[in-house]
Amino acid sequence: MDIRLMQYYLAVVREGTISAAAEALHVSQPALSRQMKDLEEELGVTLFHRGSRRITLTEEGMILRKRAEEMLRLLQLTEAELTQARDTITGEIHIGAGESHAFHFLSRAAGQLMQAHPGVRVHVVSGDTADLMDQLGNGLLDFALIFSDFDRSLYHSLVLPQEDRFGVLMRRDSELAEKEVITMDDLIGKPLLISRAADGQLWNGDETQHMNVVGTYNLIYNASLMVEDGLGYALCFDKLINVSGDSALCFRPLIPELRVQGTLIWKRYQVLSPAVRLFVSLIRESLL
Repeated sequence: MDIRLMQYYLAVVREGTISAAAEALHVSQPALSRQMKDLEEELGVTLFHRGSRRITLTEEGMILRKRAEEMLRLLQLTEAELTQARDTITGEIHIGAGESHAFHFLSRAAGQLMQAHPGVRVHVVSGDTADLMDQLGNGLLDFALIFSDFDRSLYHSLVLPQEDRFGVLMRRDSELAEKEVITMDDLIGKPLLISRAADGQLWNGDETQHMNVVGTYNLIYNASLMVEDGLGYALCFDKLINVSGDSALCFRPLIPELRVQGTLIWKRYQVLSPAVRLFVSLIRESLL
């Protein structure tokens, strides 16, 4: 498989028909159709359900689409790094981060870098640990800010100084809103929304059986809307949702107090671009 063939494949997926893709690519329809058949034969799978109007992807086709998009993304990143000017620091920095107030630490470092080197661009992806580790492992991210353990033989790491405090996001008119702090016993039987990556940090095995987890989330803003609509209580970090003024929501901390620190990680044994190396240096200096 070559890059051009992956571009053609994604064009067919995007346009929905061979003829529309051929027109967009400025190639003949028979030639493109033949290339797609050759691709299926090379892989030994069927990639398309060919209908009378539009094609749809098989399960194998969806897998290839994901990998083809990653291949093209990596090509773009590589080309951007290779074309950087040698006398100035330019380039792209890709950061994946769990939602956390500690992200301010990275944001300030990025701002310092961009002010000194206007040619640097910073791109941020939000997600939970599983999503970020997958993208980091596939080379789509330079860094990931995570809040769980990881394989230290595969990644460099820096622990950020800011801590995040766990608590409960709830409606102001809810039963628990009358309390100043919340215990785990207070949550027994209550409908709970938890981060997909946080359950192991919140309670032990004995407590789990008493908890009524009605849903999970990976972005706290969406979870806050679920809380506002009465679906339950969200366990989350403090300072991520504005609960001041006329907000319908409020936040109450957990006791005993539970705090965690974020860790910035990046892959070992890889060549870092000048911009990425400088970003690491700024983070290290700010921790001294």
